[in-house]
Amino acid sequence: MHPPHVDSPPRAPARRMAARVAIALGLCSVLLLVPVVGEWGPLMSADRDVARTTHRWAVAEPEVTRVCRILTDWFWDPVTMRLLGAAVAGWLVWRHSDWWTAGWLVAVSALSTLIQQALKAAVGRARPVWPDPVDSAHYAAYPSGHALTATVVAGLLLWLLHRHGAGPLLWRTALTVAVISVAGVGLTRIWLGVHWPSDVLAGWLLGAALVAPAIAVHLRRHP
Repeated sequence: MHPPHVDSPPRAPARRMAARVAIALGLCSVLLLVPVVGEWGPLMSADRDVARTTHRWAVAEPEVTRVCRILTDWFWDPVTMRLLGAAVAGWLVWRHSDWWTAGWLVAVSALSTLIQQALKAAVGRARPVWPDPVDSAHYAAYPSGHALTATVVAGLLLWLLHRHGAGPLLWRTALTVAVISVAGVGLTRIWLGVHWPSDVLAGWLLGAALVAPAIAVHLRRHP
């Protein structure tokens, strides 16, 4: 006879906290989505003002713009981020035979892509248009797929690193790289004139809103 399953004391509060964070972030995402869909004047005006300013800077600073394009197209591109997540999933299977966590990591990444594309199609927001563009992008603008994907992958990998007991130096290094990457990819998308600021903010919020319930599911279901 196996004893009935009872959550260990630290796990249940952690799961409840993750659920609360997910709800809060989900509400923030909705509060941002409504004025975007309704084309609320103050938000649209703020988006245009910031976009115009950063576009002028991008045109005036071609070297900085070139660096931004390299970072956003190669290092922080959604495909690169997904490949990083897939590599970690493979490592989990190879080193720890942890098929459940590997599948969870791939499934959450795939779900984030589906949600991102569904929202783009549903909202159908046009990207900024410039007479002298410094970069180009396809599909609808809202939300930023770069920002959302980077947030999801970085958030999940940071949590897994913490869960596996990373040492202080490794943890601080990973945290620094993650914060720079998530913030940097959003700022480069605005600098390059392919996203409105609210697109990037939505990507960050939605990405974090997906990470929180994913962690709650892992805490509850992982054997």
